[in-house]
Amino acid sequence: MRIVFMGTPDFAVSTLVEIVGAGHEVVAAYTRAPAPAGRRGLDLVPSPVHRAAERLGIPVLTPSTLRTEDAAATFAAHEADAAVVVAYGRILPQAILDLPPLGCLNLHASLLPRWRGAAPIQRAIMAGDSETGVAVMKMEAGLDTGPVGLVERVAIGPDMTAGELHDRLMIVGGDLMARALAALERGALGFTPQPSEGVTYAAKIDKNETRIDWTRPAQAVHDHIRGLSPFPGAWFELDGARVKVLRSTLGAGAGAPGLVLDGALTIACGEGAVRLVEVQKAGSRAMPADEFLRGSDLAAGRVVT
Repeated sequence: MRIVFMGTPDFAVSTLVEIVGAGHEVVAAYTRAPAPAGRRGLDLVPSPVHRAAERLGIPVLTPSTLRTEDAAATFAAHEADAAVVVAYGRILPQAILDLPPLGCLNLHASLLPRWRGAAPIQRAIMAGDSETGVAVMKMEAGLDTGPVGLVERVAIGPDMTAGELHDRLMIVGGDLMARALAALERGALGFTPQPSEGVTYAAKIDKNETRIDWTRPAQAVHDHIRGLSPFPGAWFELDGARVKVLRSTLGAGAGAPGLVLDGALTIACGEGAVRLVEVQKAGSRAMPADEFLRGSDLAAGRVVT
């Protein structure tokens, strides 16, 4: 089939590669315009999808909006059978959604209708979910409200981080979309409306919610840490400086919230305790907890905030 692909981050690249590998003709790749980067923000860096599309010889478009007649005319000129959207970062207006005769398919990293919205991977872990997945949905005007065609479930391990889950879903999602397109081409892809029960929203992660609250139960603190790892990272304050926690596990012991319980960097929570496994001081590299302890005076009996 002739496909228009629309995506931006690394998560979308796997799907683009799978589509091309399945023999579809990707006639255009829509993505975010190159963004300033580097220490002084002077270099314009293309998105991961932009770079992948160029390697694959696919024309790249970076419109600032799709809500104009010119944007619709350009899209229509591709004469695509379908569009595939993966973390594109822009809302598709109805005029665009109506153009491909076989519709616009979106790959979403959750088991819809749970975790509609911007941050489904992080929110699933932060909520303590034991399972998530990816869904291929036929897009409509609402936010992740369209009917679902295919779903693949993925278990969330007790210590799995958002980064690890991201990488797993990225691979599973690319394969799922390739299977969905094969079924769509045969006329065999059916869609089921999402149930009205069980709807939750995965709001974008706000920097104000990244600080660790040691008064919460240990399981909630652990889920908070792994749900924000590796980015933006949950953190606590030590001697006026931030320490980011990249990996943790449930620990043994109890005490006042924030109290260091032992020489293995076990911190007391509101209920139970969490042992920090990998941390990163501001301006430094990530390191195992024992290495971090050798360079600090964070001994048992101290309190972190």
